[in-house]
Amino acid sequence: MENGVSSFNKFIHELSVDSDTSSEDYSSAEEDIDGLCPASPLSQNSQFSHANSFTKNTGRDSATSSVRGRRKPSRLCSFARVHRTTDRRRGVIEDLHLAIEMFIESIFDFFHKAAHFLLSPSEVKRVLYRWFSSQSRGNEDTYGLSDACVPTATLGENDPTLTERKTTFHQSLNTDARTCQDVITELGYPYEAIRVITSDGYVLLLERIPRRDSRKAVYLQHGILDSSMGWVSNGIVGSPAFAAYDQGFDVFLGNFRGLVSRDHVDKNISSRKYWRYSVNEHGVEDIPAMIEKIHQVKTAELKISQPELEEERNGDQPYKLCAISHSLGGAAMLMYVITRHIEEKPHRLSRLILLSPAGFHHDSPLPLTAMEYLVLLLAPVLGPIVPGLYIPTRFFRMLVNKLARDFHNYPAVGGLVQTLMSYVVGGDSSNWVGVLGLPHYNMNDMPGLSFYVVHHLAQIKHEKKFIMYDYGSASANMALYGSPKPLDLGEYYGVIDIPVDLVAGKKDNVIRPTMVQEHQRLMKDAGVDVSYKEYEYAHLDFTFSHHEELLAYVMSRLLLVQAAQKQPCNQKASRSTEKAK
Repeated sequence: MENGVSSFNKFIHELSVDSDTSSEDYSSAEEDIDGLCPASPLSQNSQFSHANSFTKNTGRDSATSSVRGRRKPSRLCSFARVHRTTDRRRGVIEDLHLAIEMFIESIFDFFHKAAHFLLSPSEVKRVLYRWFSSQSRGNEDTYGLSDACVPTATLGENDPTLTERKTTFHQSLNTDARTCQDVITELGYPYEAIRVITSDGYVLLLERIPRRDSRKAVYLQHGILDSSMGWVSNGIVGSPAFAAYDQGFDVFLGNFRGLVSRDHVDKNISSRKYWRYSVNEHGVEDIPAMIEKIHQVKTAELKISQPELEEERNGDQPYKLCAISHSLGGAAMLMYVITRHIEEKPHRLSRLILLSPAGFHHDSPLPLTAMEYLVLLLAPVLGPIVPGLYIPTRFFRMLVNKLARDFHNYPAVGGLVQTLMSYVVGGDSSNWVGVLGLPHYNMNDMPGLSFYVVHHLAQIKHEKKFIMYDYGSASANMALYGSPKPLDLGEYYGVIDIPVDLVAGKKDNVIRPTMVQEHQRLMKDAGVDVSYKEYEYAHLDFTFSHHEELLAYVMSRLLLVQAAQKQPCNQKASRSTEKAK
């Protein structure tokens, strides 16, 4: 008791005062302690406050650290706040209520001003004059939006001068509309977008955190219903892309075909035709196009920055390229390496790191097995009717993003949805609700899913083999594969002439460890240099959660390539190559 006021009442009074602070301070002490391990970028409001603090405090530090290509530990907490702070008090109902109130108020305000202007003509003249003056100055204010200039420094370049770019924040909707470019540049890293066109006309986005003079590069490829955002979503201290860049790698982030924007050289392509692709096209069209573009860019830049380098001799290239892939990206990467050998074309890779790779799925939970039979049964009907699974309109994409964020903020509702989602995918404990709230599931664009990719995965599960897509007729398969049945890629593992690192999750019920071990067994039997590692992870933990031990392991495997010389194919691989021919 102090001055007639109990300590409990004093605590309640302080708590009520604290609750009136702005949403950017609405974070617990526990969250501040966890600042060095930031969560996924979920809040746009916190991003705006971060932009201001970044402008005031880190301009000189950015320029200094850019020369060294490293981050100061003191900056990690300020960057971590970008990913932690979120307005937990606002949901869909609150926003709808607010919108109705604003609408009613605007109607009354309109009639009030109309009456005022009718009674005061001179006021009308002053308003019109101010309006035309503001138009001539280019008024940039729009309803519900606020623009902010976010200073970013280009790291790894000769001139680390801060540059400004505009970022739009949808604060009134409490949603996150950032792109991978926004996340990278707001954290002070350089960014480059490369347009890649596949041989069948699909336009892909290859994103880059460039180190143009580096002779080691890494290519990261996402999995199903994902994008390049997965590799940067954990911030500076928890994302493979940033970790690789800080280790001196030139970082390339691939994006498969399948965005809602449907970017294609044929601007009038129909939805049915656009979504007519399987995992085959990811492995034999998308990845080859992006890796060949990487090769063109790297060889051209290294000739300029290091003119002492000679032309490629004996098949050697002036840089080393490693690939890190997750889930479906891992299956597509294996398909790419094998088919390139069969076609007698270079794959240009030095090492493969596959995180919970797809390819074998016969050991799976009951819900996925039921889905397999349902897809195989209804494929002839659903294929032409529903070629792609995606949210077509901007409004509903925004609604999905907002609902996911709201569910994530309310523990009771979020926990219920999380439980239901985990049962749908067989009990996997990944943070599915949190992932849906990430920026790459926003109103502007989001990954879609071709029905034929799902059909292809159902075929693989049913056959219990890692096969290419079965077109349903012997003649169609014969035209493409030279045999009435699709190729069994597991029989061609002997042509893999580079080290492969397999990583599985003990809590992963989407792709169980036994299925990753099936890859390992076949590779060992074929004489491939393969390693295997297990962690206590669920399926999405490999990209959307910050796990220091996984990041350290991945970086250690990448750094093995530094001193590695070109490795000759083993004898068993050579025999398999001759067999493939």
